[in-house]
Amino acid sequence: MSDLLSSASTRTKIRLGGRRNDDTLTTIVVAAFIIAALYLGRQIFVPIAIAVLLSFVLAPAVLLLRRWRVARSVSVLIVVFIAFSFIFGLGTIITRQVSDLANELPRYQVTIAQKMETVRTAATGSLFISHVADAFRSVGNPFARRRGDSPENAPAQSGGGAQEPAPEPVPVEVHQPAPGPMEMLQTVASTVLEPLATAGIVAIFIIFILMQREDLRDRMIRLFGGGDLHRTTVALDDAARRLSRFFLVQTALNAAFGVVIAIGLSIIGVPSPMLWGLLAAILRFVPYIGAFVSALGPIALAAAVDPGWSMAILTLALFLVLEPITGQVIEPLLYGHSTGLSPIAVVVSATFWTWLWGPIGLLLATPLTVCLVVLGRHVERLTFLDIVLSDAPALTPPEGFYQRMLAGDPSEAADQANDYLRTGKLIDFYDEIAFPSLIMGQADARRGLLDEAHQAEIRDTIGEVIDDLDEADLEPKLNEAEAKAKEGEAPAPALALPPQLQVLSPDQIAPEFGAETAVLCVAARGPIDEAAATVLAQLLRKHGLGAQVAGAETLAPGRIGRLPTHDVALVCLSAFDADLASAHLRYAVRRIRRRLPHAQIVGCFWMPKETQERAPDMCANTGTDICATSLPKALEACLEAARRKPATEAEAPKNAVA
Repeated sequence: MSDLLSSASTRTKIRLGGRRNDDTLTTIVVAAFIIAALYLGRQIFVPIAIAVLLSFVLAPAVLLLRRWRVARSVSVLIVVFIAFSFIFGLGTIITRQVSDLANELPRYQVTIAQKMETVRTAATGSLFISHVADAFRSVGNPFARRRGDSPENAPAQSGGGAQEPAPEPVPVEVHQPAPGPMEMLQTVASTVLEPLATAGIVAIFIIFILMQREDLRDRMIRLFGGGDLHRTTVALDDAARRLSRFFLVQTALNAAFGVVIAIGLSIIGVPSPMLWGLLAAILRFVPYIGAFVSALGPIALAAAVDPGWSMAILTLALFLVLEPITGQVIEPLLYGHSTGLSPIAVVVSATFWTWLWGPIGLLLATPLTVCLVVLGRHVERLTFLDIVLSDAPALTPPEGFYQRMLAGDPSEAADQANDYLRTGKLIDFYDEIAFPSLIMGQADARRGLLDEAHQAEIRDTIGEVIDDLDEADLEPKLNEAEAKAKEGEAPAPALALPPQLQVLSPDQIAPEFGAETAVLCVAARGPIDEAAATVLAQLLRKHGLGAQVAGAETLAPGRIGRLPTHDVALVCLSAFDADLASAHLRYAVRRIRRRLPHAQIVGCFWMPKETQERAPDMCANTGTDICATSLPKALEACLEAARRKPATEAEAPKNAVA
């Protein structure tokens, strides 16, 4: 029978593995087909991509005219006409500037020749550079003839006769006939018609997209989210607004960057400042290096114009100062710290789109990738794009902490904790990150994915993290500016502990809780329960209570006698999966009561928030005095039990839920 089950399981795995392989192969084939289509049809897809991006920039202007009661078709035509008039005007300015610069270049030949001679002379005077040049010459001419083997020193022909001189070569010149009118027309047409055709296609697509904006949105909703119209509509509208704002702001910012560059170059005295300003505005769409690439032309021209080097140095300084200010100060104020892309995604996308569509692809790389990330964020089928390309963490903080515990890397886990503690409280770190990660570990252990050794490794890792955080404050310290602003005041509510979790002063603590072992934190079943008990014990000690930890082995029937009893006033029974092990916990509570009849028992049943409503039933079934389903509630219950009470105050009722 077991053999039959084993063979059936094997066949199932083979079928599942084959299905996964088929899905992977299908995905690869579809991806290869899409890439091939984008490459082969780039003459069509490039205008479409430009039109889509420009439509995001122009859509706010169309909506503004619509609010002024202008008809849709008239609004679209007005906006597109103004936009393309502006673009063609810029093209005319660039053409004129390039023509003027080409006419002026012969005037700078003398300056360029003098500087080249200066550089050559300096290089010749350098002994190191001379040796390097000689080495390169010797490597480049390994078969050069020796001086004695030159043709002039060649021996005479045998026989002693005089050698006749070789005839001089006859010069040959090739003259091309002057181009006729038709040839000139073909040359101009091949140069001008292709950009005009591309511009015409872009204009047609922009008009179509802006005119059919709602219809295209409805089709996207039908394609990607027909099952949830409300959610998909809200997501796509939000994505469209965000993309429109992002592209509009980026276009305006790059244009302002180009204007400032043109003004600065004009003040410095670099020729054709408008040309270089326009190139700077355009190339700044290229991530990271675009602005600095646009600086090469004006720097070289400044070096050619100025007999000295001051103009070139000032031009370099202009770019070195303006680009960091724009990228690191102004951009974060306008639309956040980044485009939402990871740095590696920016580099890879720039490489991919440049390979696919050439220089146009390089300019469109970042906007196109931003569109893909937004689609991946709002369309469930494209979630992988958001995971691969966006700068959002691939793992949530609890998942990242759990991964570090699985890897047995306490240093990285402690670094994550210290990063959190710069602005958050210690108990919030444990409650929002550490304990959810322990819940993940317990779930894996329940499924048989973690054996006892791996659970012990998780316990040891979090134990080292707790030791590293032993000096951490319960409340994050205010920085200098906040301290000056709040001088003489209490910390802000977001930074301060709530009143029920404030540290007790010695005169507020009941006498029986003054001992170093007043609170006993006991693990109910395994190492993960013990890790949670260790966290609770640290927090109790930081709040002024004595606490110690006991492992799950002390609750075994034959070992319950090893459970410490000296000066124990409160027992915290730490347990994950309490709803699945209520019988085990009930017997554990009975053993603890027999061993410590005068101690209160707090059932610390760590549960996800969505299942905490079952806490009252568990508390009644296990027989604990108090139930707590989260770390703050458990800490609050312990502090309340340790607080000095008036003599007339009645005892807390049994089976209370914190």
